Amino acid sequence: MAERTELQTLLETILGSDAVYFQPPMSIKLIYPCIFYERSRIKTSFADNNPYGHEKEYKVLVARQPDENQLEALRHGVILEDGYRTAPAQVVVENP
Repeated sequence: MAERTELQTLLETILGSDAVYFQPPMSIKLIYPCIFYERSRIKTSFADNNPYGHEKEYKVLVARQPDENQLEALRHGVILEDGYRTAPAQVVVENP
């Protein structure tokens, strides 16, 4: 996905709520059900000693397991409320 805000909108759409938190401080009170996510380290590719591209990686923690239809939607790109289609995402489920 190109922008973190696109991911935020997508996760809010999937959850059906605005209880989606990006790297919240430990002191914040979360409203459940919610989605918590954080940005992982950037993987930069180099050519001729200059960075020319990078992947953005996000780790998302959800209160319940997304169903296969929701995961497939993320893998193929999702049409947002404004009509914009997100880029396809690589989705990996850890500790199902």
